Amino acid sequence: MADHGPVEYATATGNDLVEHEATYKGFVQLAYVGSCLVASIVIALAIIGTTTHWGMGVTLMVMGAIVAAHGLASGAKTPSWIMVLISLLTLGFAATG
Repeated sequence: MADHGPVEYATATGNDLVEHEATYKGFVQLAYVGSCLVASIVIALAIIGTTTHWGMGVTLMVMGAIVAAHGLASGAKTPSWIMVLISLLTLGFAATG
C-alpha cells in the first residue's frame, strides 16, 4: 500500500499550479464566449427562418464571430453578452417589422 504521509505541494518538483489555473481560466473563457456565440447564431437562424430579413441574420452571424474572436484574444467577457443582447433586440425588431 501507499504511504499516506503529508503531501508537500510547495516543495514538490514540477508543481505547476499557476499553469493549471491559467488553463482553467482559458477554458472558462472559451466556454463562455463559445456559448454566447452559439446563442447569437441560433438567434440569427431564428431571424432567417421566420422572417424575410436574412441580411440581418447573416450580419449577426458575422458580427458574433468577430466579437467571439475578440473575446478570446483579449479575455473580455462583456462584448459577448452584449452581442447576445443585440441579437435578441434584432430578433424583436425583425419579428415586428
